[in-house]
Amino acid sequence: MCFLRRPGASAGWIWWRMLRQVIHRGLQSFFYKLGLFVSRHPVFFLTVPAVLTIIFGFSLLNRFQPDTDLESLVAPSHSLAKIERSLASSLFSLDQSKSQLYSDLHTPGRYGRVILLSKPGGNILHQADVILQIHRAVLEMKVNYKGYNYTFSHLCVLRNQDKKCVLDDIISVLEDLRQAALSNKTTARVQVSYPNTKLKDGRSSFIGHQLGGVMEVPNSKDQRVKSARAIQITYYLQTYGSVTQDLIGEKWESEFCKLMHKMQLDHQDLQLYSLASFSLWKDFHQTSLLARGKILVSLMLILLTATLSSSMKDCLRSKPFLGLLGVLTICISSVTAAGIFFITDGKYNSTLLGIPFFAMGHGTKGVFELLSGWRRTRENLPFKDRVADAYSDVMVSYTMTSSLYFIAFGMGASPFTNIEAVKVFCQNMCVSILLNYFYIFSFFGSCLVFAGQLEQNRYHSIFCCKIPSAEYLDRKPVWFQTMMNDGHQHTSHHETNPYQHHFIQHFLREHYNEWITNIYVKPFVVILYLIYASFSFMGCLQINDGANIINLLASESPSVSYALIQQKYFSNYSPVIGFYIYEPLEYWNGTVQEDLKTLSQGFNTVSWIEQYYQYLRVGNISATNKSDFINILQSSFLKKPEFQHFKNDIIFSKVGDENNIIASRLYLVARTSENTQREAVELLEKLRPLSLIQSIKFIVFNPTFVFMDHYGLSVTMPVLISGFGILLVLILTFFLVIHPLGNFWLILSVTSIELGVLGLMTLWNVDMDCISILCLIYTLNFAIDHCAPLLYTFVLATEHTRTQCIKNSLQEHGTAILQNVSSFLIGLVPLLFVPSNLTFTLFKCLLLAGSCTLLHCFVILPVFLTFFPPSKKHHKKKKRAKRKEREEIECIEIQENPDHVTAV
Repeated sequence: MCFLRRPGASAGWIWWRMLRQVIHRGLQSFFYKLGLFVSRHPVFFLTVPAVLTIIFGFSLLNRFQPDTDLESLVAPSHSLAKIERSLASSLFSLDQSKSQLYSDLHTPGRYGRVILLSKPGGNILHQADVILQIHRAVLEMKVNYKGYNYTFSHLCVLRNQDKKCVLDDIISVLEDLRQAALSNKTTARVQVSYPNTKLKDGRSSFIGHQLGGVMEVPNSKDQRVKSARAIQITYYLQTYGSVTQDLIGEKWESEFCKLMHKMQLDHQDLQLYSLASFSLWKDFHQTSLLARGKILVSLMLILLTATLSSSMKDCLRSKPFLGLLGVLTICISSVTAAGIFFITDGKYNSTLLGIPFFAMGHGTKGVFELLSGWRRTRENLPFKDRVADAYSDVMVSYTMTSSLYFIAFGMGASPFTNIEAVKVFCQNMCVSILLNYFYIFSFFGSCLVFAGQLEQNRYHSIFCCKIPSAEYLDRKPVWFQTMMNDGHQHTSHHETNPYQHHFIQHFLREHYNEWITNIYVKPFVVILYLIYASFSFMGCLQINDGANIINLLASESPSVSYALIQQKYFSNYSPVIGFYIYEPLEYWNGTVQEDLKTLSQGFNTVSWIEQYYQYLRVGNISATNKSDFINILQSSFLKKPEFQHFKNDIIFSKVGDENNIIASRLYLVARTSENTQREAVELLEKLRPLSLIQSIKFIVFNPTFVFMDHYGLSVTMPVLISGFGILLVLILTFFLVIHPLGNFWLILSVTSIELGVLGLMTLWNVDMDCISILCLIYTLNFAIDHCAPLLYTFVLATEHTRTQCIKNSLQEHGTAILQNVSSFLIGLVPLLFVPSNLTFTLFKCLLLAGSCTLLHCFVILPVFLTFFPPSKKHHKKKKRAKRKEREEIECIEIQENPDHVTAV
């Protein structure tokens, strides 16, 4: 082998060119031999995947187990909030603090919660008697376990001071209102203030999360309540950590929800919305149950689309069963991957619903490319050689894209990923990609061998019978000729490729290619791309993180209904933030008191410190030193009935005769709007840095923070890492592929598609949650899957003009791209009818991924590639030089051998 050095070409360039050609030819040779090996042993490669599917399919049925721990799935695995929770729990029992540390949906442990909503224009406070009847029914509700009846009093969280059940203070308010009504007093005499109200025992209680839809008396100094629409009551259950206690608690929650449903039927003048600790998980898992039928419909639609798109009028060369078998190949590989997942003690969660669609989008691309590769082979070759040629032509590109899939999702499954649901999904996707690849070249390759053998022996592609001769067909009716037509009337002696009669290939060659490369169409395509880029950029500036867990639940579930009502009527105040001072502090010092006031400024506080300072001021008591401050606190303030509950907020230690306060806590509540989630994150980001710069050592905690702490960073990290990994691979292989400009154009195309999907999904009200992030990782690979063959064929084309090169590229790969994307998009349609926020997000993101990829492959790239490099002029010069050299060689041969001329 010799390489002619082009004038001006450096030795390094020639070396790189030689290396690229050696690598490419080596891969083609390897896959040619693989194709031959598969074609010579088709039964083996058909049987092994089928046996594997049967084995692992049974494990799927036997070992299926759902994951019930929602926090471990969707909350950031490593966060400062979890460390703060451990520290706060070591100081003050969180189980005892559940009633004070109010959280919207993320309350830890077992509980039952109900919202009672009056009719529009009504006042819920006028229905105190009805509400208390429902409350008594809850307290008297019995749960049977192993012959013993348990009521709320057996299971409830107990107060430290009197060992009675912890109940919301709104119950005391309602009892006062009922007693006033029974004693013929007007309700105006029982003054209810908002958000802090005075109870009958003298305590000041914060009821901002227990009374909702409040209208205050105009010009009222003490913020008296005129009317309210809703009341929220929570029943907290004790958590001992024992399995028995948990089972009883689960049964109590189930009975609680049934009781609320029954009470709704009995009290039509009220609307009741119930929630329990298992509701979120149940409604998260409900998506899978709702989607089962729709996924089967989706599979049927994909099978139908693949079958029709693989068909031709030519009954010999039509391959409908290959399209069908290609989809079934991906299905059985997905079943095998699921079996491996459950054998390795994996637990199912609803985010894994996306895997069948992700695997199908990549797998069917390989199927349709192999089918197109078969059509490009010469018909006069033996079918085994044709299979080998198809492998040599297609499997190099498919191997590269499969490798990039594995790298992207492998990076997503790395320890850098901080959300367990994303990590589990990426691990499963890596296994699915490997099995897809194996099943494509083995199982589907065997199907291709058998189909090729039928074609070579002139068997009908559907009925598998011998196709009659042309003379026999001419004597039969038209309907019989149509069914048995093998294209003999279309095929002429000069026609080299009868597969060009495939309807998609015909449409692209005869109509679309000429239209998209028309000089009058190109300006409109440029304008279209500018509009696309501007909307994408606009959306990228408005990205929202999806820390709201409602985005993952069934849309018509009780949890979503409850959350919407809660957000509407109880969003005036943020979740209660626990403010924990974990080091001894000189509370009697005036400077410390000012620092505490500064930290709590702007918050509604529930604080023993504030109440104690006020108690000292009212009693005109001086406590400016440590001994006086602690003595009065212990002997006087905490002995008062209205202040006794503050004992739970202070930790004393005694060294000799001296008492010390080693830790304490107070509660902060901020005024918020309906967007409570975002404002809670802002509060956390505002308070946490203060703990590092203030002299007062404190931490802040609420159970909601575990789900929201740095959620935006945690959820975007996988796609950033995956994108960086793919970019790095493409850059490192910049000079190892056939043409560096192929990688350059691929990077530009994938970036454009990824940013387009990101921006447009934001404009479509899709937040950055774990589902949308997984879709963005998939979009990276989906774009590469479809753009790479098109671009590499273009940059390697040797036609005279760019326009002719892009036409040839579309003609070669356009059919497979259109077949795959259309099957993919049609398969998404049933997801639109699943009543779940999770599937809505999946549908929107994958629809945008498919549409943007289709737009780039068939509209944007065909036009832009005719403007920009690589130039095709040097190919024209090369052809002229070769033609001239060939003519010179022929003249020399004639001069050296004149006898030959005489003989001719």
